[in-house]
Amino acid sequence: MSRTTSFESDSRRDPLVARQAQRQFLFALAALGTLVAIGFVGYWWIEGESPLDALYMAVTTLSPVGIAVQKPLSVPGKLLTMALIVAGGVVVAYAVATAVELFSSPWWHSSWQERLHMRAIDALSGHVIVCGYGRLGRHVVAELIEEKLPFVVIDRDPEKVTDIRARDGIALEGDASQEDLLQKAGIARARGLVACTDSDAENVLIVLTARNLRPDLVIVARANSEASEPKLKKAGANRVLFPFRTAGRRMVTLIVRPEVADFFEDVTRAGGRELVVEQLTVLDRSPLVGQTLREAQVRNRFNVTVLACRKADGDYFLHPRADTVLEANMQLVVLGTWEELQVLAELARGKAS
Repeated sequence: MSRTTSFESDSRRDPLVARQAQRQFLFALAALGTLVAIGFVGYWWIEGESPLDALYMAVTTLSPVGIAVQKPLSVPGKLLTMALIVAGGVVVAYAVATAVELFSSPWWHSSWQERLHMRAIDALSGHVIVCGYGRLGRHVVAELIEEKLPFVVIDRDPEKVTDIRARDGIALEGDASQEDLLQKAGIARARGLVACTDSDAENVLIVLTARNLRPDLVIVARANSEASEPKLKKAGANRVLFPFRTAGRRMVTLIVRPEVADFFEDVTRAGGRELVVEQLTVLDRSPLVGQTLREAQVRNRFNVTVLACRKADGDYFLHPRADTVLEANMQLVVLGTWEELQVLAELARGKAS
């Protein structure tokens, strides 16, 4: 108990000490500026120097280089010079000491790293926010890396945040159900959010907050209990997954239909050896709009198989017929090689093939 109290006391004291050193450093800089101003006015008034020469003499007197005398000084000028040398030496030494204390403090280092991370987040667009870096969260991050998708992790544990940052990842420490933290994570520009903490109640709060901030955001949530599924969907989750149910289904499939399981494992990964299953959106400016699958010749021209379609109104159908008309904003689930899918994707976005 005493060890924890001591740690908390130190963690509270470090920012206070650093801020005090920062104030002292700024005070030293202000004092140095005041001495330069006094020297400038003194040499200009007492010695009759031009403004530029007066400023030059004041700066060089206070610098380690020493004074550059333009002409012999009067007695008041000599007294001013000696005072500036003594006062300047004290102020410079004080400024150096406070600067060393400030810039070597852990608080300053962490504060600087935080600013760098915020700049990196501000530059992100189309990224995925991962809330929770537990066993499931680690696998989510690994898959995002394989898919080459940018991401931001939010977790309460400072050690996990430090671990992610040490691997050149972007992470924020705190409660992911807080609006300000989600905004810091760039939820306004995010592609999607994954709520995968170990607590169903916390996931509900995260989904509710995220949906309030972004009504159009794609949100996938983890649930441990069957009773949590309707709550998560009501809060705004687009999809709710049960890790243990999914793992159980996968294990049984590997025993009963191992070849089928291996096939789908291969085609649904970005690093599939030959075939890839991908989702494409037919934009309204695409020349495919208004054509049937037969007229578009998706199979003949691109060697791509359309497995399923989802219309803009939500109607979903598997194995679409050849006379299915392609509509604006229709989602296509297609199977083909990566190169073939890229050509079709360009056409679906409205670029000439």
